[in-house]
Amino acid sequence: MLGSDRLLASNRLDGRRVGVVCNPASVDAGLAHIADRLAALPGARLSAIFGPQHGFRSDVQDNMIETAHGHDEVRRVPVYSLYSETREPTPEMLRDLDVLVIDLQDVGVRIYTYIYTMANCLKAAARQGLEVIVCDRPNPIGGTQVEGMVLERGFESFVGMYPIPMRHGMTIGELARLFNEEFALGAKLEVVAMQGWRREMYFDDTGLTWIISSPNIPTFDTTTVYPGGVLFEGTNVSEGRGTTRPFELLGAPWVVAERLAERMNRLEMPGVYFRAALFEPTFHKHAGKGCGGVQIHMTDRRTFRPVEAGVALMEGFRASDPAQFGWKPPPYEYEFEKMPIDCLAGCSTLRQQIEAGVSGKEIARSWDAPLAAFKKVRERFLLY
Repeated sequence: MLGSDRLLASNRLDGRRVGVVCNPASVDAGLAHIADRLAALPGARLSAIFGPQHGFRSDVQDNMIETAHGHDEVRRVPVYSLYSETREPTPEMLRDLDVLVIDLQDVGVRIYTYIYTMANCLKAAARQGLEVIVCDRPNPIGGTQVEGMVLERGFESFVGMYPIPMRHGMTIGELARLFNEEFALGAKLEVVAMQGWRREMYFDDTGLTWIISSPNIPTFDTTTVYPGGVLFEGTNVSEGRGTTRPFELLGAPWVVAERLAERMNRLEMPGVYFRAALFEPTFHKHAGKGCGGVQIHMTDRRTFRPVEAGVALMEGFRASDPAQFGWKPPPYEYEFEKMPIDCLAGCSTLRQQIEAGVSGKEIARSWDAPLAAFKKVRERFLLY
């Protein structure tokens, strides 16, 4: 049972003017949308809708394309974009509300901006003395595995505001508690927990239907490889945007697919098989050009380490032709000076390690101490 189900089955919203942060994935097990359920809720009044990156309707395809404010003609309320000239609700947006409800489907990865839209809402609500209720949802890639680089001070951006690892192993409700307390956001926060969710569950264990959480996360399968595949946004290698399998398909025009796949499979990384693949993106990087590369196939979710696999693949693409491989230059997600790969990694260390030819296994070992420190902090905010 989702947090939204438990909230709407209670009387917490009676007599209150409600704003909701949501998008098309904000549905219940019967696929009813949170905005419609709030609009029909006796005793409460839906007063405003807020949309994260890609918009309330998730109809804006690419990164760094802002969404305009608007008006919902069906529900007859204003729709405010939190990926526009502001990423934080203004006092005017919150003025006529008694409570702000957040119901967003996260994907379990530090760089996914919805969790920072949530953090910005907590900060704005704290200044206005407005209560925030976060409806918890499953982490689609489970709540046990924690992996990858922990963001370092000085590398904060809209794809990483706080020192958490790439794969954090927390639900959005648990992150709300961590952000609000550990980083002193100071909001009057209530997290409505789920019932029946266990930490070892992946999304396909829940019985819920996966709804596209953002335009390039079309399937649950995408989420399993996304923690590593998303690093390629910081390179000139296609991360599969413009195909039907973004972040699973990775490639570039200079790569011989079979050679790369053979190189990767020789590493015998647990829980994954790299299948040689050729594809032609219809848009974004290398649009209309044939790209050689691989499709990442998870074979064992218990042992697969997607961030380490992504780093090893980055080494493989660079080794295919060091002169052709390159880092994408700024800007990236409202950051105009830092390298995009550094924003994604949360540090410059990964880029320097790749350039120095450090092995993927050595790079992964360098994460151990920061991860151990994070796990101690994380433990205090777990709900399940």
